[in-house]
Amino acid sequence: MSLTSPSHFNFNFSISQNPHRSFPVQSHFESSSLMIFKTSRTRRRVRNPHPSYRLNSLNPRLRSELPVVTRVSNSSDSGGTFDDATSQKVSDEVSDFEASRSPISGDGYVGLFIRMLGLDNDPLDREQAVDALWKYSLGGKKCIDEIMKFRGSVFLTINLLKSESGVACEAAAGLLRMISSVNIYRDLVAESGAIEEITSLLTRSSLTSEVKEQSLCVLSNLSVDEKFRLQIANSDLLPLLIKFLDDEDMKVKEAAGGVLANLALSVANHKIMVEAGVIPPLAKFLRTDTEASKIIRKEAQSALLEFAKDNYYKILLIEEGLVAVPLVGAAAYKSFKPSLYSWPSLPDGSELNVKQASKGPSRFGATELLLGLHVEDDKNAKLEEAKKNAIVGRTQQQFLARIGAIESEDDSNTETGTQKFTILPWVDGVARLVLILELEDESAIAKAAEAIADASVSEHMRTSFKEAGAVKNLVRLLDYNSEPVRSGVIHALERLSVSNDVCQKIEAEGALNPLISSLKKLKNPDASGSLSQILNILGRILDSSKEMKSKFYDAPVNGSKKGRNEARTSSSNLTFSSQTIQEGDVLDSMFLSRLIEILNASPPVLQTKAASILEFLAGYENCREKIISLDIESALDSVFRHNCFNAKEDMEAEIEFQEIELQTLEIEEAGLAVSTTSRLLTRLLDSEHFRDIINSSRLIDSLRRILTSRIPLQNKDWVAACLVKLSSLSGPTELGSENPINTEVMLYETIPRLIGQIKDSYSPEARETAVLELNRIISEGVVDSTRAVAAQGGIFPLVKLIEEGNDRVVETGLAILYNLSMDVENHPAIVAAGAVPTLRRMVLSERPQWVRALHLLRTLPT
Repeated sequence: MSLTSPSHFNFNFSISQNPHRSFPVQSHFESSSLMIFKTSRTRRRVRNPHPSYRLNSLNPRLRSELPVVTRVSNSSDSGGTFDDATSQKVSDEVSDFEASRSPISGDGYVGLFIRMLGLDNDPLDREQAVDALWKYSLGGKKCIDEIMKFRGSVFLTINLLKSESGVACEAAAGLLRMISSVNIYRDLVAESGAIEEITSLLTRSSLTSEVKEQSLCVLSNLSVDEKFRLQIANSDLLPLLIKFLDDEDMKVKEAAGGVLANLALSVANHKIMVEAGVIPPLAKFLRTDTEASKIIRKEAQSALLEFAKDNYYKILLIEEGLVAVPLVGAAAYKSFKPSLYSWPSLPDGSELNVKQASKGPSRFGATELLLGLHVEDDKNAKLEEAKKNAIVGRTQQQFLARIGAIESEDDSNTETGTQKFTILPWVDGVARLVLILELEDESAIAKAAEAIADASVSEHMRTSFKEAGAVKNLVRLLDYNSEPVRSGVIHALERLSVSNDVCQKIEAEGALNPLISSLKKLKNPDASGSLSQILNILGRILDSSKEMKSKFYDAPVNGSKKGRNEARTSSSNLTFSSQTIQEGDVLDSMFLSRLIEILNASPPVLQTKAASILEFLAGYENCREKIISLDIESALDSVFRHNCFNAKEDMEAEIEFQEIELQTLEIEEAGLAVSTTSRLLTRLLDSEHFRDIINSSRLIDSLRRILTSRIPLQNKDWVAACLVKLSSLSGPTELGSENPINTEVMLYETIPRLIGQIKDSYSPEARETAVLELNRIISEGVVDSTRAVAAQGGIFPLVKLIEEGNDRVVETGLAILYNLSMDVENHPAIVAAGAVPTLRRMVLSERPQWVRALHLLRTLPT
């Protein structure tokens, strides 16, 4: 590679292995500069973990004022790029450096050292040349522009990344780092193959921390551009970047975190980054139990905040012990007024059993705070871990609010129209969200309520919010005069009420009547989505099965540590008394009418929830009579006559697969609504007044059609039970001399259920019970019973049961198969199930059932 030197440098310069060879020079200044380079060949320089040490030899003014760009980012928090103004400033400030301090004083030597990068030169000469150029590039954009005037400088520098010398690799990466920090040269660096060579370099088993840092900073500069982010994320670099987050050198961690933070700015990269496992190593830097620098914490937070914009990825953050908390502005916390003179209590409002050592409270509340640390030693006073965490979190957040340091961001920094978040460890995040609920800013309260709803994805988080006092504040805000606040509060309570313990707390705080009032006042439920959420909360509070669940509650569910004894102890809180029903708003005619209106004309999902609440209320006589008086029959008929129950079976062949899936989902939702409504009807039939006013034949026809429909089998049990009860109460006059309902129940509910039990049950006793019951039905001569067994695929599990079961099961199974064999159409299925070899072995071994097996063999084609 040949380059043209300036005319005033007329000398022949070549590198030789002979250390005594002299260099003809034209001036004392040039001779001194070359001598510096010559003597540097014979010794290694002292390494420093950061390249800024190379400017230590500059004069004090230049050291303090010279801007050195190390990494470029689009984010305002992590540096900037060179522009024209910055370029002129750098050029002015480094003029002294170029004139007297640079090892390659004079722009003419730039071309000389670039020529020394040529592949035909000695490796040591190339190493010293790239090192000198790196030092020169630290002078700023003017120096970098001078280097980039020579074509091929970037290619030769990238080629040095293949060197076995760590010094050469570090200098080459450092020079590329400075070049890529300038916007106009970034494309050239990437297109010259820098990403590929750095990938190859970073895969080496032994690299110094300096080489890793400089290489990663090049990637950080390149990842500022969208097109290069996609290239980096879809290469082999992503696993390396994640691995470097565990490096021993904090500078390497920071550099790797900077690259990942830039990659996360592109939504297209999120999926591949999350699948590569980037969230756990980044999340650990934000936890309080991990030591990390301020820089890496900021970079990890920047990346995780980008992931938190997706609801699914936000759940992954919560699983790592982090919570996304909205930034509401420092001004919002000015309304916070801590109670300085109140006796200390737990965040959820319960009393704290402590010894009162002082006679009066302190001026700033320190006595009350310290009293919380002196809990009595008796067993009843010991705090659970969740309560301790709630106390710690509340104390820390209230302290920050008192001193005005809870948010350092100014209101001017928040972007208009966008909601900004921060990420905190769950202890601090839960306490911060509860604290925001106590403020006066409506926007802040609404944001906090929505954040609580988003974070309530596990039993651990729901319990944490309960212990931190969130339930008390949310119930208080149910009557707030702001629609966004009420909507957010209802959403939060709906997510929290999934937990049985938290649901009890919601009920104990008096949420029932405000929820009923909200349901009655709801003007546009379809737009807000609050109708479904209110029905969910009410359905969990007014749940007739809670008492039964508490009796059989034996194991922890979804992370809960509550066992059988505790559940039975609290079972008294799960039931309502007649006085509670009488005094509450549940007897309000407007509330009951609203539920019946939902049952009469709503999607099946809402019908299921409304029917469940009405079923609970129908268990109380005073409520049941009011429900009957509000034309409940028309609502029941509306559910039972859903359009999907009238669809013809032959239509499936004419519709597309996607439409079949949608139709299947609709049938499942309708089946659940029908099952719940059937339970409601069964309970209403206990009223003689209701039996006298309803049209029994119409309801029976509807239930019979549902029983023969394609709804899931598990939804047919209550339909069958309700149908049998309704037919028995109707009397034989309406149905004639023969009652086909019992036969239909056998064919469409009992037989399919028994076949499923034989197929899927892991209990030998359950399978034995099912096969005995099935044999009884067939032996009684129920019409089409054998055809129903074959249609439900019962032949194959019966043959398998004969092979594995005990003598009683084998005897019963053979009897059923013999009855099935009477129909010639069942012979192929029996043979295909492998019955013939099994029966032959049974005959040859002369088992007790060999005679029945022989009779069955004679009926089959062999």
